[in-house]
Formats: sequence, structure tokens, C-alpha cells
Amino acid sequence: MHRRTFLLGATASLALPAVAQAWPARPIKLVVPFPPGSSPDLMARVVAEPLGAALGTSVVIDNKPGAGGNLGTGVVAKAEPDGYTLLFTIQGPLVTAPLLSKNLSYDPFKELAPVTLVATSPNVLVVEPKLEASTLADFVRIAKQKKGQLNYGSVGNGSASHLAMELFKTRAGLEIVHVPYQGFPQVVNAILAGQVQAGFMVPGIAMAQVRAGKLRALGVTTLGRAGSLPELPTLVEQGYPGFEAISWQAVLAPAHTPQPIIQRLATELIRIIKSEQVRAKMLGQYFSAAGTAPEALAGLMKSERERWAKVIQAAGVQPE
Repeated sequence: MHRRTFLLGATASLALPAVAQAWPARPIKLVVPFPPGSSPDLMARVVAEPLGAALGTSVVIDNKPGAGGNLGTGVVAKAEPDGYTLLFTIQGPLVTAPLLSKNLSYDPFKELAPVTLVATSPNVLVVEPKLEASTLADFVRIAKQKKGQLNYGSVGNGSASHLAMELFKTRAGLEIVHVPYQGFPQVVNAILAGQVQAGFMVPGIAMAQVRAGKLRALGVTTLGRAGSLPELPTLVEQGYPGFEAISWQAVLAPAHTPQPIIQRLATELIRIIKSEQVRAKMLGQYFSAAGTAPEALAGLMKSERERWAKVIQAAGVQPE
């Protein structure tokens, strides 16, 4: 019996490389839990075609929006772990959703396997020009003078735009009212209409409005100046040491996907992400190319969850 058990174990251990060698034998589905035209969708398309070429198959984008990205993320978490269903998502469904959703259908730390961090981006603090705040110090001064009278917009409870401002409120000692919206276009419209006076936004939305003179940018949330926005000072430079609230995008697979497949995906994606052509495309969308080992993405998810859990608790943000 002992010999038979040993042989079975040896056969199983040899099966994984065999699986990886036979994979992929058909197209791969890359699930994006956001609508077509969204930032994750655009970035997924940047890497999908070269990934398919590298693997000798096609990588098909499958948009499954809903519930702030939680719907499509849950679909991948429950998918067959055979390397044919992958996830391209932002940090929200992975890090803050488990902290703020009472009935989340998946556990990203148990049901998803990190593959690689694709790219990172700053958030930009913008204000309405009528506020007469030319600098971050001006904004803080005005917000303190008008304690509790200013509003800020976000793209929803627990979103990066929400938690970034809550973190800043805590650091600066401000009282500003949170007004959630469905998306950044609605936040922009609310600022233009004078319903809210400020907000943290992704650069792709913010900078078009800033350059049109409709919004004023006061700073970015990276530790050092962002490569895509070198002209904007960081909040660190303006008196808030260590302030960081980046947006990031990553590729993951269902948990228990064979390790050789995970490693092959990571190797190909890292090579693609670090290529000059892809780096330039990402920079054009205000993202900095990353490309990390699976273990590094796992570490980022853990540290981000711990950090934002403290912000959520300090701000008294309630689960929904």
C-alpha cells in the first residue's frame, strides 16, 4: 500500500508540468468586471493581444460589470481552475470589497490566485475653480473656514476616490461631506454644477477637465511625482509625509490553478508589460507599468487590505 501511495503521489506531481505543456489548447477568457470603455477594460486590451500571441492562442475580453466589480470577480473566483478563465481587475473588488460588503459571494484571498500587478496610477485631487484654491494649503484653509459646509464626490462607498479623501480628511483634520455617485462623469457634472466642490479622480478623467479649465488640480497621491504627470506636486511635497493612495490593476486566476500555468502567465505578462511599446501605451493612459511576480502581488493585496481597514475604521465607513 505504501508503494502504491508513493506511485500515485509521484504521478500527480508529474501531471502539473504535463498540464502546463498542453495548455493552452483553446482560447482564454479574460474577465473584466467593468463595462467596455472603462479604464480596466482599456488596459486589459493593451495586454490581451500580445499575451495571446505569446501563448499561441487568442485572449478574449469578457466584460461582466456589476456591483462595483464584485459580480465579475465572483464569477472568476468560482470558475474552473484550468487556466482558461482569468481576471483583470482593479484593487476595489480585491481589497476593500471584503471590508465593506456584507454579502460578498467570494473571498479574494482564498478563491483567487495572484498572477501579476499590471500597472499603477495616482489619484488627482481636483477642486472647482470657483473655490479659489490654487494650492493644497488654500484648499485646507478654506475647508477649515467652512467646516462641514463643503462636499466632495466619489464613485461610491469604499471606492478609491472615497477612501483617499477620508484618509486626507483624517490627516488634515477636515470635515467635508461625502456624496457618492455612480461614476466619474457624474462627479465631474456635480462639481461643474456646484453640488460638490472637490474630489479625488483618476487622471484619465481629471486631466481632460483640468486642461479644459473646468477643474483645478492640486496634487497627486503617489509618494514621488507620477511619471505620467510630472508637473503636479505630490501631497507628500505639500506637507503630508507618506501620503499614498494609488490605483492599481492586476491579473489573477481562480485558486488552485496549476502552478506551472500561473508561472507561465506571469512570465509572459511581465515580459509584455515591461516592453517599450506597452509601457508607452500605459503611460498614455496615465499608468505606470509594473509587472511583478505573483508573490509580490499577494503581498500588495495583504498590505493594502491592512492599510485601508484602518482608514475605514477611523472614518467610520459602514459596510453595505
